[in-house]
Amino acid sequence: MGIYDLTRSTTRGLIAGLCRPTVEGLGHVPTEGPFIVAANHLSFLDSVLIQALMPRRVAFFAKAEYFTGTGVKGAMMRSFFEGVGSIPVQRGEQAASVQALKTLLDLLEEGSGVGIYPEGTRSRDGLLYRGRTGVGWLALTTGAPVVPVGLIGTEALQPAGSNGIRPQHFTMRIGAPLYFEKTGPGHPLPARRSATDTIMDSIAALTGQQRSASYNKGAPAE
Repeated sequence: MGIYDLTRSTTRGLIAGLCRPTVEGLGHVPTEGPFIVAANHLSFLDSVLIQALMPRRVAFFAKAEYFTGTGVKGAMMRSFFEGVGSIPVQRGEQAASVQALKTLLDLLEEGSGVGIYPEGTRSRDGLLYRGRTGVGWLALTTGAPVVPVGLIGTEALQPAGSNGIRPQHFTMRIGAPLYFEKTGPGHPLPARRSATDTIMDSIAALTGQQRSASYNKGAPAE
């Protein structure tokens, strides 16, 4: 068993034992080929939960600091995030955001699964914010199916401002894949916006969250 399978299996076991999550719609995940997981974002732990519970590997970005820590703690964090398939990225810089999308594009072209939060950053008030169009760009550029994921209750696992993790039940709902015509990277912004709005509508149907017409503060510029 490789480090990825071992880390994911161990993490899945801990989540199942401590949180007893409800997971719906695993059959919607494509069994082969590239796919894009587009999820709402409520908790620091969301990526780890999705990576552990999905039937296929999903590459999410994680802050570069998680890979550069020193000492025993730093080594453990680096080993864990590498083990679940996370990719280091510098946050808050436009150039880094563009490079991040290119990295996801490369993974999709290799036939892998990638994960993205269209809101850009986690919601601190429980609202579902307007999606940024990176997910629409990926979908139209590659033609990869978008698998909407709705997370419910994950904010209770690690409340904002807390360093501790509290075992709590949560729900992960996986919706039917959304397919968009592959147009390549030259598509107009309105097409990207339309695709993104369709994806956000699907996420909202899964979570039942109240919608916000605004972008989430602190997210990278569109």
